[in-house]
Amino acid sequence: MELIDIIPAVRIVLSADGLVCCQGFINTSESEFDSLEGVRSIDKTITKADCIEIKDFNTIEDIALQLKEQLQNRPKVKVVLVSDYGAILVDEQVNSSKNSSVVNGRIIIVTGGAQGFGGGVAEELFTKGAHIVVADLNEEVGNAMVSRLNSLGLNNKALFVKVNVGDSGSVCQMIEQTVVQLGGVDAIISNAGILRAGGLDEMDADTFELMTKVNYSGYFYCAKHASRVMKQQAEVAPHHFTDIIQINSKSGLKGSNRNFAYAGGKFGGIGLTQSFALELMPHNIKVNSICPGNFFDGPLWSDPENGLFVQYLKAGKVPGAQTIEDVQAHYEKQVPAGRGCRVKDVAKAILYVIDQEYETGQAIPVTGGQEMLR
Repeated sequence: MELIDIIPAVRIVLSADGLVCCQGFINTSESEFDSLEGVRSIDKTITKADCIEIKDFNTIEDIALQLKEQLQNRPKVKVVLVSDYGAILVDEQVNSSKNSSVVNGRIIIVTGGAQGFGGGVAEELFTKGAHIVVADLNEEVGNAMVSRLNSLGLNNKALFVKVNVGDSGSVCQMIEQTVVQLGGVDAIISNAGILRAGGLDEMDADTFELMTKVNYSGYFYCAKHASRVMKQQAEVAPHHFTDIIQINSKSGLKGSNRNFAYAGGKFGGIGLTQSFALELMPHNIKVNSICPGNFFDGPLWSDPENGLFVQYLKAGKVPGAQTIEDVQAHYEKQVPAGRGCRVKDVAKAILYVIDQEYETGQAIPVTGGQEMLR
């Protein structure tokens, strides 16, 4: 049995009266269990009365049963000592009744969450009370994002974890770090992605394979490793629903000219969503895709060197376009709402997906009417 299985189960049992968050994990020796030296080196105010000790267990169910028995008629627990493993530190902050947001107290991972669209989503959810893991390759920007969020003075936490979503081992480590430092995973938003425009003549095999690895395989890795934790939580708390959410695209709903590598990965992502949903709903894990329209204000489109406006102009994707402004005007005219998609539009869809307990396997358009469900 591994910590990635034990800690989420402990945290969910402790969350019977509101979601709690862990403060971390300390490896302690057998002698330190008896004296609490390992724990008291972090917090000298902790006493034996603040602790629960779990001994002689073989399964996660054994741990949950011991916890529930010891939690009866006692004050809030600060530490759970797991024999032969270590000490799980429990945050004193419990889900606040003053914040009615559905994500309040939830632990949510946002891949590609350091900037742009993912950064905006991470910030929206953080201000609504979620504990946010900003998972990204860019350490400098990711750490700056987390520092800014934590400086807002809210009770929830933001954590940066470096990850390459195109590498299964890296995604696994991301999940493990989240569990050890915060206690579990309530939702993962698979947002990280790359886009390189080009037709069949321009697209080389290496670029196609890179886009497939990040945009398609990366979603699989996120679902695979996050669902392991979510299943353990559901095993001991059948009432607790969790979410795997892919940020897809309108290009996952309709083919995209000279953009087949991106569209193909997004089409495939919806196939994964529907298949994962069938497999995971018995564990109270909902799996849905959000399909935003064009986010014109973000770096994906507006970056002056490698943004899509520049790429599409160079690739001749918009007939007659002479400038970046021509390309942007062309795409804005295609949206009935008259504008591009915004972070708040997608954040509302994410909140809906998390809030309900009866939608799974869906691809939800957030496109201003440009693409609709069929």
